[in-house]
Amino acid sequence: MKEGLRSHRPESTSQQKLMIFILSMSLYGISNMITELLPEVRFGPVEFKVEYFIFIPLIFAILFNPLYAALGASFGEVIFGELLLGQFGGLGELEKFIEFSLAVFIAGMLVRNPASRGQLALAAYVAIGIDQLLGGIVDIAKVYVGIEDLEAVPGLPESVLAIEAFGFLNTMIVSGTLFALLPTLYLVPRLYGKVEPLLGMKPRDGKAEASVGDFVTPRLLIVSLLLFAIAGSAEFLAESDFKIIDWESEWLAGLGDGAVWISMAAAAVVFLAALAWAVMRKSGKSKGEPVR
Repeated sequence: MKEGLRSHRPESTSQQKLMIFILSMSLYGISNMITELLPEVRFGPVEFKVEYFIFIPLIFAILFNPLYAALGASFGEVIFGELLLGQFGGLGELEKFIEFSLAVFIAGMLVRNPASRGQLALAAYVAIGIDQLLGGIVDIAKVYVGIEDLEAVPGLPESVLAIEAFGFLNTMIVSGTLFALLPTLYLVPRLYGKVEPLLGMKPRDGKAEASVGDFVTPRLLIVSLLLFAIAGSAEFLAESDFKIIDWESEWLAGLGDGAVWISMAAAAVVFLAALAWAVMRKSGKSKGEPVR
């Protein structure tokens, strides 16, 4: 790996990595609850709905640490979007966890200069594209193998390939543009250089020259394929009624939207507590006091 590629993203301490993880987890958890409350609109076969606010972990991945931002967001979805709503799909959740983490991590690593609008646009579409593509491949495989029936969509040919292709394009155009591209292009240039000092970090210099080939290495491809195989296998087992840690709370599920508000409040408390700790830690360092 070239030295320039290493130096453009400053090394983070263990405390900073933990902070990135918690902030990404809690803020993405809040956004998941917002999407639960938003209505869906359908015009024939075209469905307009907010899949997720993927720009939130993507911004953390671009400005800070891609790995901890991706893992934090995935854990946030499990904790605030599943457990606190009274449900957990067991093995079925592993597929989403791996695919989403891979998507955010790879997209975040592709951005070498946070001030480059072209790189930001590429990262936004790569993030949502990888997540949707991997999920679509697993869904197609499940239908062809026979462990899941084809769910026909009115107005579309009764073909799993046509349905998945249309769903992919619909998500890329609607969610990819409105909830990935535009927020990323707007927020990253405005946050770059301003939020990093909050965590005691230096902003990325944005001057390193590196090509995609410096990042897309054989090792990354092998690890990604291995993780995707694990994700697909877990989903196949889940659909085959192989239940592990499959849990559901009738009490929480019975709360309806109340459970959503409880989960959102819990995520907000975690986010504000982490933010307050970061501010206090930075204030203590600026005064020369030892900070634990």
